[in-house]
Amino acid sequence: MIASPVEIHCQGVLFDMDGILISSLGSVERSWTKWAGMRDVDPAYAIRIAHGCRAIETLATLRPDLDSESELKVIEEIEMADGEGLAVLPGILELLRALPRDRWTVVTSATERLARLRLATAGIPVPEQLVTAEQVTRGKPHPEPFLAGAALLGFKPEECVVFEDSSSGAQAGRDAGCTVVATTFSHSIESLEAAHYLVRDVTGVTIEKDADGLVLRLMPLDKRVRERQDR
Repeated sequence: MIASPVEIHCQGVLFDMDGILISSLGSVERSWTKWAGMRDVDPAYAIRIAHGCRAIETLATLRPDLDSESELKVIEEIEMADGEGLAVLPGILELLRALPRDRWTVVTSATERLARLRLATAGIPVPEQLVTAEQVTRGKPHPEPFLAGAALLGFKPEECVVFEDSSSGAQAGRDAGCTVVATTFSHSIESLEAAHYLVRDVTGVTIEKDADGLVLRLMPLDKRVRERQDR
């Protein structure tokens, strides 16, 4: 079955970083495994709850008896030292080249130091301003990060499209009022229930500017795109 093409009119685009712009899964999992070994935590559990969330909140969940701010510095240094395998994901550079620089930014659960390092290492043009863990008081799945991202671009949340790969990120984008496009290559379809649209990756996505703003088109292959009619 061939899915019908989808056209979305918007003003701005908000990209998650890890799993959308860059491939960093190996670094993330190695880093959390190393930290877990240092702090007597089950590494599989640490990895499972770390994806898509701010490290400081993950740390508070895993070891509430430790000082989260101090532990954040530890895991940040571990992650920054592990850049092995970081790479831009397929289709991303083409998509970014089609976007005016003032129409997109990055909304990530990573710290600013880590985000800027990973983006630069992978060869992604780094926005002058982006939303990182330090800029919000509540991380994903709370909508605050994407509300901040929309405000940073100067648009209403409902005028923005969010690209996400995690369940927490998809929920945050939806609750912020944005249109959410989620990729399915790294997470199950079932875990992305909050997304409005599902794509395997962004290689079938195009975007162009017109007189009214941006026109984003999802180019489905088989069942790679599933439209959600409800908001």
